[in-house]
Amino acid sequence: MPEFDIVVNGGLWFDGTGAAGQRRNLGIRDGVVVSVSSAALPVGPDTEVIDAAGKWVLPGFVDVHTHYDAEALVSPGLPESVRHGVTTVVLGNCSLSTVYSTPRECADLFSRVEAVPRESVLRILEENKTWRGPAEYVEALDALPLGPNVAGFIGHSDIRTHVLGLGRGTDKKTKPTAAELDRMGSMLTEAIDAGFLGLSSMTNALDKIDGDEYRSRSLPSTYARWREFRFLNRILRDRGKILQSAPTINLHPNVAAFFVESSAIGRKKPLKTSLLSGADSKAYPAIVYFMLTAAPLLNRFAKTNFRWQHLPVPFTVYADGIDLVVFEEFGAGAAALHLKNEVERNALLQDEEYRRWFRKDYDNKFSPRIWHRNFYDAVIVGCPDETLIGKTFGRVGDERGVHPVDAYLDLVVEYGRNLRWRTTVANHRPKFADRLAASPGVQMGFGDAGAHLRNMAFYNYPIRLLKRVNDAQSSRKPFLSIERAIHRLTGELADWYGIDAGHLREGDRADLVVVDPAGLDASVDGLFEEAVPEYGGLRRMVNRSDAAAVATVINGRLVYRDGEFTPGFGIEKTGQFLPAGAKARGVGRQVRVGSRA
Repeated sequence: MPEFDIVVNGGLWFDGTGAAGQRRNLGIRDGVVVSVSSAALPVGPDTEVIDAAGKWVLPGFVDVHTHYDAEALVSPGLPESVRHGVTTVVLGNCSLSTVYSTPRECADLFSRVEAVPRESVLRILEENKTWRGPAEYVEALDALPLGPNVAGFIGHSDIRTHVLGLGRGTDKKTKPTAAELDRMGSMLTEAIDAGFLGLSSMTNALDKIDGDEYRSRSLPSTYARWREFRFLNRILRDRGKILQSAPTINLHPNVAAFFVESSAIGRKKPLKTSLLSGADSKAYPAIVYFMLTAAPLLNRFAKTNFRWQHLPVPFTVYADGIDLVVFEEFGAGAAALHLKNEVERNALLQDEEYRRWFRKDYDNKFSPRIWHRNFYDAVIVGCPDETLIGKTFGRVGDERGVHPVDAYLDLVVEYGRNLRWRTTVANHRPKFADRLAASPGVQMGFGDAGAHLRNMAFYNYPIRLLKRVNDAQSSRKPFLSIERAIHRLTGELADWYGIDAGHLREGDRADLVVVDPAGLDASVDGLFEEAVPEYGGLRRMVNRSDAAAVATVINGRLVYRDGEFTPGFGIEKTGQFLPAGAKARGVGRQVRVGSRA
């Protein structure tokens, strides 16, 4: 019998189906799990041995909401996800993909929304975009030395921009002609035929365009009328594909329209729909009950196939000065972010009429919001004046005898981006966070890996959820079993999205992570900074789970162990494009990096 490429010995094995863990040894050959055995497995001279005694062996995590679209082209290893056991990532979320539009259009669409440097995104796309459609995009992506496996949505804003142009596509007066709708439908069909998961869209006007020509207009998909949505949704439904989107956050919410579109009542089948975001909002505490009850009831009685995407950790965001996307949700904040020139912006922030406008927006308790707009719940974590660190802007205002808004704006003018602060906008109450994580109407996601680089870091949210689950088990207050939590992060997602991932049984592709439960401690909640050469050395926020996620295997290749990536990672291909609804092919026999007992 040929020797195994990798043997994983003595771990508590979970297969990703929700079944309880069992003590097993795994034998891997040619990228596939070929043996799951209670007996010892033979080890040859070239077999890579992973000692998993006292540890958990589980399928690699599936991250269904990332924005690695540009970064993957120049850093295809995607180490900030892989090091935490993520072996499959999904690109093209929130209506944003780089398939059809020009590099300049893509940079304008992507950069401000996702808070990444526009110049870097533009350069990356100008230097690397060789494709003209979905099939060529898949070929180009699959030719890269990918670290994790990759699946993708086609972006509605991408399609709309290509058909209408960025100007017409962001003009309220524009109504696509029948021929233009047909062209959008053909492009969506081409993407589905190429293996895409479906369509990502966006209806929330909070997300704004970068660049100069159409700066501060909302994303193109937000200008679409429901005639256009229904036309595209019909294609998705007929092909059994997915709609990923977000409802409006304004005085005219459209979430009910998404429910109606998802329903199978009067139709042959439902439309698979995943919406942002299932959360326990600080701004609207009572809405958590809607999040917990809506999807289960609709799926049962209205014949929908609907899920909320949920980030299973506190949604804590950081900001440098005024650079934070939540300011886009009200007029005064959006006006400041519209100005790229710091001198012009500071002049605006010092203007008394502008400050009255900001204070009015801040104090308006009836305007729709994501951010709770409470400067007493916004803590300064970095400032040249170290006496301010640890204080809230509300406290600074009290000490200076001014309105919290004036205290904040004074400090932004004085210190600019050297003023760093944080606040938590959602998922702050453990009781409701636990209920959301266990809800059948919720799926794990919305980590936004690869985006908002200075604002947040949730690359290791699967590890952090396992920590919470493990802690709850230890304190005898469980809200999920370990096997159910693993299923929620792996097989449940892969099965719903139609991706060949998330399972670890004989015959499955060998994507796995070894987790040491002893390392599921407070360290996994820590935040750090790491330079990103691909983005001009920008220091992004990252996580470190080295004591918890101790080994990652992708397509039968050991790529990460004990805090270190193996030789060749990001240079030699391990990941591959995963076409929706199809069994993924292998990427070749593993290149061994030396045995280790």
